[in-house]
Amino acid sequence: MKHLAFAFLAGLASALGFAPVGLWPLTILAFAALLWAIEAAPSLRSALARGWWFGVGQFVLGLNWIATAFTYQAAMPAWLGWLAVVLLSLYLAIFPAAAAGLAWRWGRKEKEALVLVLAAAWIVTEWLRGTLFTGFAWNPIGVTWVGVGGIAGLSAFVGTYGLGAVTVAAGGAIYHLILRRWAVAAGFAIPILLVAGSLQNVNVTTARAGEVRPHLRIVQPNIGQQNKWDPGYEQENFLRLARLTGPPAREPRLILWPEASTPDYLSYEPAPRRRIAALVGPDDLLLLGGVEPIFESGGRAAAAHNSVYALSRDARIRARYDKAHLVPYGEYLPMRPILSAIGLSRLAPGDLDFRAGPGPRTLDLGRFGRAGLQICYEIVFSGDVVDRSNRPDFIFNPSNDAWFGAWGPPQHLAQARLRAIEEGLPVIRATPTGISAVIDARGRLLASLPLGAAGAIDARLPRPAPPTLFARFGNILSFAFALLLVAAAVAVRRKTR
Repeated sequence: MKHLAFAFLAGLASALGFAPVGLWPLTILAFAALLWAIEAAPSLRSALARGWWFGVGQFVLGLNWIATAFTYQAAMPAWLGWLAVVLLSLYLAIFPAAAAGLAWRWGRKEKEALVLVLAAAWIVTEWLRGTLFTGFAWNPIGVTWVGVGGIAGLSAFVGTYGLGAVTVAAGGAIYHLILRRWAVAAGFAIPILLVAGSLQNVNVTTARAGEVRPHLRIVQPNIGQQNKWDPGYEQENFLRLARLTGPPAREPRLILWPEASTPDYLSYEPAPRRRIAALVGPDDLLLLGGVEPIFESGGRAAAAHNSVYALSRDARIRARYDKAHLVPYGEYLPMRPILSAIGLSRLAPGDLDFRAGPGPRTLDLGRFGRAGLQICYEIVFSGDVVDRSNRPDFIFNPSNDAWFGAWGPPQHLAQARLRAIEEGLPVIRATPTGISAVIDARGRLLASLPLGAAGAIDARLPRPAPPTLFARFGNILSFAFALLLVAAAVAVRRKTR
């Protein structure tokens, strides 16, 4: 029992590496502890249990913000939010348990092989977590490296899931250091440090000589979730957006509003569309979030898309993107006939379930370049954020983090930064309550607005980097890295024999 408690505490410690805490050394130490726990397990069943409890600890703490979402839904008691966090964590912990079981089964006889197999298994199980049953890819362990020297830059070569294996390897270095196996510890640590040091000096040109990059105006109105859908606040919400949009500038602006900025059906209601378009200068373009209804043959709205519209001064919708990766229970209620019968409902207000769009798309915005769109939660899915046949110049990630508590928004931002590094593309975020940001193609935070503040960011659109290796091949690279780690583990076992 004490070993299970130890694994659970190690899992809690590993979650402290995520934003907003950011104590990434604890994450490395936690994986050293997990390796010890797996090696000391007397059976496969015991190893699985230790990995499972490690996962429970990590997810319960790291996903605590989910409980806050339930406080905005009057139809459900607030305590149900914490129950949801625990139940989700019990499920998600299956994936670390599987990684621990594979490491014990194939690596326990040699300590070096144990590290290598766990690292390879972590790649596969994290990918499965982000894929099965629509996937829940939030907080891959590699995101703890964002902002830590050049280590996060490895994701441009091995992807986010490969970066998780690097985290395991770093834990393996500490594990062998504690065992006083100096050469083995150095064998894991030195390659990481050398690569990180070389990537630290990689530069991304933000503008060519004499080039004027497009002018961005990012609006953060600080409209809380409690007021967002209240009809009594509709006019006030619009006035906040209007004030922060400001008057036309001397040069064309790409104006960026958050997800679900307007409750109006812009495709079907010309008056609200003209009212919004009046805020836009003659050469400006506005990207804003809204709802696109899907009507049945009788004229009744049966469902909707969560959409982003490109709106010009003449009130024409120049382009539209429909969100593809929807949030269960947030944007649609699975098994609606059963769950609605027992009183459950979506966390986001509204009677219409959302339907998925066709997937990543690139919108041609003329003088402002080509924009890839990822609405809110979509940005967390590594390898699935751009149309690879039509590479954009940047990614726009409008979001509504107003119901994500204090931990959700900084975690969301960190994952957006990791997407920028992987794809070699700037990421622009606009949220109603924060954290709105301009992120360059190396994942650096160039400008941001904090949580709970109203304001606007005026910035130049950063240049994209040349396509990274990951941008060309995607998660195939992560799996290739996993195979390389397995091959190394096999070589270690044969050498020892």
